[in-house]
Amino acid sequence: MSPIQTEGIEFTDKLRRNLSPSQLYEDALRYEPGTAISSTGALIATSGKKTGRSPRDKRVVEEASTVDDVWWGPVNKKLSEESFSVNYERAVNYLNTRERLYVFDGYAGWDPKYRIKVRVVCARAYHALFMNNMLIRPTQEELENFGEPDFTIVNAGQFPANRFTSGMTSGTSVAISFERKQMVILGTEYAGEMKKGVFTVMHYLMPKAGVLSLHSSCNEGPDGDVSLFFGLSGTGKTTLSADPQRLLIGDDEHVWTESGVFNIEGGCYAKTIDLSAEKEPEIFNAIRFGSVLENVIYDDDSRVVDYADCSITENTRCAYPIEFIPNAKVPCVGGKPQNIVLLTCDAFGVLPPVAKLTPAQAMYHFISGYTAKIAGTEEGVTEPEATFSACFGQPFLVWHPVKYAQMLAQKMQENNVNVWLVNTGWNGGAYGVGKRISLKYSRAIIDAIHSGELQDAEYSTYGVFNLQIPTAVSNVPAKVLDPSQAWEGTPEEFNGTISKLAHLFQANFKEYADKATPEIIAAGPQL
Repeated sequence: MSPIQTEGIEFTDKLRRNLSPSQLYEDALRYEPGTAISSTGALIATSGKKTGRSPRDKRVVEEASTVDDVWWGPVNKKLSEESFSVNYERAVNYLNTRERLYVFDGYAGWDPKYRIKVRVVCARAYHALFMNNMLIRPTQEELENFGEPDFTIVNAGQFPANRFTSGMTSGTSVAISFERKQMVILGTEYAGEMKKGVFTVMHYLMPKAGVLSLHSSCNEGPDGDVSLFFGLSGTGKTTLSADPQRLLIGDDEHVWTESGVFNIEGGCYAKTIDLSAEKEPEIFNAIRFGSVLENVIYDDDSRVVDYADCSITENTRCAYPIEFIPNAKVPCVGGKPQNIVLLTCDAFGVLPPVAKLTPAQAMYHFISGYTAKIAGTEEGVTEPEATFSACFGQPFLVWHPVKYAQMLAQKMQENNVNVWLVNTGWNGGAYGVGKRISLKYSRAIIDAIHSGELQDAEYSTYGVFNLQIPTAVSNVPAKVLDPSQAWEGTPEEFNGTISKLAHLFQANFKEYADKATPEIIAAGPQL
């Protein structure tokens, strides 16, 4: 095995590299309080005080080589090279005091042409097992010849940042240096930060290499037809792409190349709140030996997990290798997409459950990235609120959103792709009055897209947003398809609500108007 070296870290006999899940279970149970084995064999771990991502504490180092590439602002806040060095040193000093250090070496990206080598250094077995599940696991031979990583995550999350360091606003810091090819985590033990750190790096490198990285899930039909699902956390990406009739390529992060698509990850990170075997059998059955359950409540005697209990957080999750999904396609690569589904969770109850988009509308809605923040996916969100997240993944963008949108437009044009807007949010009224659209209806809509039924359907034009909505979809009540018909309040309330949402769209799009074509701007709602 090649000697392991990571700047400043003392790798002695305490180093544990690419341990098996069994060994990581043993260490987690022995040394990490709050750890248990669930009745189905998954490792239950707790992430401490932080149970979601901390976007306000994310920083990108301002470096001469990348300063002109990065979309600076609320998503990518600047950090000086000096402050990054201070944080790195602090993390390394902490890790060097630990009795046990874990290293996991793996890959991001299933296409050998584009994959990168990632090294994770951490002090918790839970974190090592999480990344064992989320990265692509190397063979023994690949591990022996791994060499220098392309990107290193130094996770000292149990130890806080010094909030008096220039550029810090709290004891939590998640910082990335593209030049040093490093990420440093301080003051949060939430494992999702590592996963999203890898995605952020791929979101920088892939467009630079001329291919498009996407915050999407992806599956493939029996005839090899590929679909991409865009959507923010909690909109149904993972759930709707886990389809027993189709092969799963991946549930969250993909890259669209000249030859097709590939998954960035080696696993899935599914929300488990209210999970049941009936609603989501693939995910439910993937929670077994080797999986990591985060922040769930379980029965002390039976170790049966209560997925309805959100007393620690609404953002309970499970990380498992993609092979745990019976119909996963491994290696996780597919052909060129034929359908793109933009998932939104509309908390106002005025967007239709499905609409067919023109290319200009597709660009408008992709750049807008409208949804509602759903309780639990971020610190401090307890009920849905309208939000716009450019490219359906603003927290992870590195380049300007229009760069990703232009690349997507080109891909769509070259491949003649169908684009659909699918609302998995409220129907019959806004949040608190209407009901969440039933999962079985959303599934029926996706089935109709894949079967070609919606290709040949009759459409009517849906006011204000000027969307084409089908007049009928198999297994979906006609009333549900038109929000104005499903609305349980007065027509005046409906018109007021749709106008309010249209104004929000228009106000949000002003930020991108200078870089968007008149055709794209006109594809938005018109009042």
